[in-house]
Amino acid sequence: MGRSKKPLLEKVEITAVGSEGKALGRVNDMVVFVPMMVPGDIVDIQVTRKRKKFMEGFVTRVHKYSDMRQEARCSHFGECGGCKWQHLPYSRQLEFKQQQVEDNFRRIGGFEFPAVDPIISSANEFYYRNKLEFTFSNKRWLTKSEVESGRTFDQMNALGFHVPGRFDKVLDIEHCYLQNPLSNEIRNEVRDFAIAREIPFFDLVNHQGFLRNLIIRTASTGELMVIFSFYADDPDLRELIMSYIAERFPQITSLMYTVNDKPNDSISDREIISYKGRDHIIEEMEGLRFRVGPKSFYQTNTLQAYELYKVARSFAALTGHEVVYDLYTGTGTIANFVAQAAEKVIGIEYVSEAIDDAVVNSGLNDLKNTIFFSGDIKDILNGDFIRTNGAPHVIITDPPRAGMHEKVTMAIAEASPDRIVYVSCNPATQARDIALLSDRYRVTRVQPVDMFPQTHHVECVALLERR
Repeated sequence: MGRSKKPLLEKVEITAVGSEGKALGRVNDMVVFVPMMVPGDIVDIQVTRKRKKFMEGFVTRVHKYSDMRQEARCSHFGECGGCKWQHLPYSRQLEFKQQQVEDNFRRIGGFEFPAVDPIISSANEFYYRNKLEFTFSNKRWLTKSEVESGRTFDQMNALGFHVPGRFDKVLDIEHCYLQNPLSNEIRNEVRDFAIAREIPFFDLVNHQGFLRNLIIRTASTGELMVIFSFYADDPDLRELIMSYIAERFPQITSLMYTVNDKPNDSISDREIISYKGRDHIIEEMEGLRFRVGPKSFYQTNTLQAYELYKVARSFAALTGHEVVYDLYTGTGTIANFVAQAAEKVIGIEYVSEAIDDAVVNSGLNDLKNTIFFSGDIKDILNGDFIRTNGAPHVIITDPPRAGMHEKVTMAIAEASPDRIVYVSCNPATQARDIALLSDRYRVTRVQPVDMFPQTHHVECVALLERR
């Protein structure tokens, strides 16, 4: 028997924004999710996936656009995978993010929590990122208008972002509103120079070519890092493009490259070589200096990171006499940020290179009361470790999107700090983890922070106090 044909749903009103930024409507008490729509839109939806409690699909026709909708600023909107909320006024984006936090805590967590504090908005709605990674491709994605034109395109090289759901296609980017305009200037110059000199762009399917990735990092200090990732080690081609970019952009303070012939784009296990300038840039926050290397993690919205860390420090309520554990410390940014208000701060992180940076950052700031450990937190954080280093009065945890391993959550409960400050980039996994702690801890503050305008992502800081 063949599969049943998926229905076409007509004149569905979009009523809300759901998980992962998708819009949703309801048909016969069933939720249907679609991308890129706005509450108030009335659309026809072709269903592509049907389950017992929900459906997914795409819009085939728009009968009426919502009064809420605004014109997107970026010409790449709708085809680029980022900034999917540009068609929503920023004030509405903040409302939906606030609601997202409340919904996750209520539906996934199921614990009691106080009224969520008003979300802290970003001072910059655009040009707020300090890091972007671009991909070279010799088979660029043709836009809808290009396809409909019926023309033949001889120039198929691209330097930009992957098209959603297509690992092998890259959308060529002319202007991105996420990073400062100098980033656009550098990217476009690199692409145009490489095309003019016929330097081979990467073939993502057959794994051939020379130019693979380009990473641009900026700092509030004005320092600038540019990293080329080459698929092969060709000294002549490397020198051709590196020397040109070094001369064309003297403001680059760290010009670097690596050779990555692996199947994936990650360069975390590759040697990064300095071509010109230092092997790092310096970021500053509240008088503290942070060394950011080519592999270092640093919050990508520098100004909002400061707001986020101020919330975490406020929730920690430090008096100068506390032992603080900073879990998932990364390069020790939070640990160093709160160190002056604590007796001792102990940072734990599984990436050893990040711990090296954390130690350097403490040295840069002449902090003597920080200690850092590298390893898997679920293996390190045990009774022996706590007896050796002192029981924590406060635990600050800032895990990746997947949240904390259940063993880490239980180890935190066993450590029994007075307060837990949980910083999260994913309120869904944050709610799941807090639920495991709710027998021993109650949530007393919840503060969303918008780190990524024009997207559905939201950061959230929760304060848990021992019952």
